[in-house]
Amino acid sequence: MDNKVPAVALAFWIVKIMSTTVGETGADYLAIHVGLGTGWTCAITITLLSLALAIQLRAGRYVPWIYWLTVVLVSVVGTQITDLLTDGLGISLYISTASFAIALYTTFATWYSCEQTLSIHTIVTTRRELFYWAAILLTFALGTAAGDLATEALGIGFTAGTMIFAAAIAVIVIAWRLGANPVLTFWIAYILTRPLGASFGDLLSQAKTYGGLGLGSAWTSVIFLAVIVTLVMVMTLRHRSPAAAAKHANG
Repeated sequence: MDNKVPAVALAFWIVKIMSTTVGETGADYLAIHVGLGTGWTCAITITLLSLALAIQLRAGRYVPWIYWLTVVLVSVVGTQITDLLTDGLGISLYISTASFAIALYTTFATWYSCEQTLSIHTIVTTRRELFYWAAILLTFALGTAAGDLATEALGIGFTAGTMIFAAAIAVIVIAWRLGANPVLTFWIAYILTRPLGASFGDLLSQAKTYGGLGLGSAWTSVIFLAVIVTLVMVMTLRHRSPAAAAKHANG
């Protein structure tokens, strides 16, 4: 089958960061403001993710709306897993962050052992795609735990957290530009976009008394979802062009 992951361009990173923000604010909205609670929110979003992932796996090629719908739902579920461990089971953020880091490392090690590559430009078999989505879910869970650890447990705050994670991503981009391994730098940046998006989402949505701007989780989610939908529509139109389709097929 064709490569199932989109080309990594500016739009990719914008939608990725916004999807992480939606994962943070959307999960909070459903659990707190709608009143579903962490358990029901987790159950509903896992069901939706399972359906979206089944559609994604059945597709023989990259379809923008299916792929990004799955990413958004993975973001919500990844957030819920961390929140369930922290708020529901009382597990320390230090422990959950370390555990998710070990789980992600194990996934990458197993993936590389089986496929001899971690490149997202070669997701051309179902097994590679399963490894890819397992890694994506763990990056969201790890990013959520690390972001909460930094902004809440360590008391850095939402504004400083956003700036720190943005600066870290900038360093990775510079390293990539200077010739660092593209696969390694991609995955490090991908992991860091999660706490960046979570910190940015909290900065926008949380009340001013907690260090946020008070926009609210509902409005933050709606605005970011609107931007995501618009960008995905643009990517869909571009992907349908013959030149873009040929370029994507060739990696």
